[in-house]
Amino acid sequence: MIVKGKKALGELGEQVSCDFLVSQGHRILERNWRSGHLEIDIISEDRNGVHFVEVKSRTAPVETDPEEKVDALKQKKICAAALKYLASGRTPGDREVFFDIISIVFEGEAHTLRYFPEAWIPMYT
Repeated sequence: MIVKGKKALGELGEQVSCDFLVSQGHRILERNWRSGHLEIDIISEDRNGVHFVEVKSRTAPVETDPEEKVDALKQKKICAAALKYLASGRTPGDREVFFDIISIVFEGEAHTLRYFPEAWIPMYT
């Protein structure tokens, strides 16, 4: 499978990620949820709580693992978006919240997906 363009690659990665999450018992609540300039790729829930999932998709060969691109600044933006989402009242307020990363590398017809549940815990100062 040859994917042309960054947008198409991102969309394919998000679809593969949603399929994976559903297979793991998640229910997809939102895809590409936006509030102003803030965005969350996937918001899902499972029996443990609400998951805010950042998806990083790349085509092989890769120089660095895609998940390494979720740096402190990106984490801060995702946390800000998650706060807005939670404040909107779309989910019960007493749910546990998790920040996850899914890394996907496409190579020909195959892909490698790595899931990092609870990839980081927000630090508020």
